[in-house]
Amino acid sequence: MVKSTQSVFVWSFYLLGLGSILVLIPNFLLGLFNFEPTEEVWIRVVGMLLLILAYYCFEAARHQLHPFYQWSVLGRASVIVFFTVFVLLKLAPVQLILFGMVDLAGALWTGFALRQEQNNKLLSVSQ
Repeated sequence: MVKSTQSVFVWSFYLLGLGSILVLIPNFLLGLFNFEPTEEVWIRVVGMLLLILAYYCFEAARHQLHPFYQWSVLGRASVIVFFTVFVLLKLAPVQLILFGMVDLAGALWTGFALRQEQNNKLLSVSQ
């Protein structure tokens, strides 16, 4: 398994775990990060969306869909921007940025892996 595929495969399990917690026991996770507990359905809707994204990432990795990996890098890297803006506008507590940092780290892992694979491909063609 090439590194970019591995990164998206691992990412799918992160999303699976986070999504499952948000669907089943959202206040547990909210409490860990000092967010207010909630009984609103929206946190579970977010969990459901994460589970769907986990499925997409898992299948993309299983089928080695490299264009999906490239799209996911920009999408995941943008999360930190949105979360930072939400915090600066006082719409969310600063702890939200921690989740954005995880997304950024995952995006960088995939992005660097894709770049390395592209460079290796160019080197093998030129030899």
